[in-house]
Amino acid sequence: MFSLSEQDLQKSILGCGDGPASFNIEASVLGSHVTSIDPIYQFSAEQIRSRIEEVYPQIMEQVSKNKNDYVWKSISNSEELGRIRMAAMQTFLDDYEKHQTSKRYINASLPTLPFADVEFDLALCSHYLFLYSEHVNQKQHILAIKELCRVAKEVRVYPLLSIGDNEESPHLAPVMDALIAVNINVSLVPVDYEFQKGAVTMLVAKSV
Repeated sequence: MFSLSEQDLQKSILGCGDGPASFNIEASVLGSHVTSIDPIYQFSAEQIRSRIEEVYPQIMEQVSKNKNDYVWKSISNSEELGRIRMAAMQTFLDDYEKHQTSKRYINASLPTLPFADVEFDLALCSHYLFLYSEHVNQKQHILAIKELCRVAKEVRVYPLLSIGDNEESPHLAPVMDALIAVNINVSLVPVDYEFQKGAVTMLVAKSV
C-alpha cells in the first residue's frame, strides 16, 4: 500500500497509528529500523490481547456486512481475512511483549510527537487520516500531516477514501492546499494495492 522499495526499507521509518499490526516486526526481521507509535502502547500485551478478543467479532461482522466495499482478490473472503489479521496480531503481540519498553513501540499520538525535527527518513500513516473523515476534522488532518512532515523527510498516507462510502475524503483537497501554502510538496501517487474498493492512491508529502 505504500510502494515500499528495498531502498525504502533501509531508511529510518516512523509508523504512525500502527496499533496491533505486524509491520514493525516483519520489517525489523528484514533489517529495517522502525519506530511505531500508537496510544494503545500505553497498555500491556495482555490488556491489548483482551481488547482484541472483545472487539474482533464486531469488527468482522461489520466487514461481512460491508463485503461489497472490498476487493476480494488476494484475500478470497472475510473468513480468510479474519485468519490473516488474527495471525498478524498474534505476531505483533509476541514481539510487543519482548520490546514494549524499547524505542520500537512508543505511546504517542498526533498531532504532537516526541521526536526531533527530521528524525526519520520516512513516516507512514495507514488507515487513520482521511479514512475516518467523519471523526477527524480538517484542522486535525492539517496539524497531523504538518507534524509528520516536521519529524520526517517524506510522509506517505494511505488510503485517501472515507470509510462507509468509499469516496475521496472531503478533507483531501483542502489539506493539500494547506500543505502547499507552507512550502510542503504534495503529490498523489498510484499504488499497486487495492482492498478497499477504489483505494489505489497514496498522498506523498515532502518538506521543501
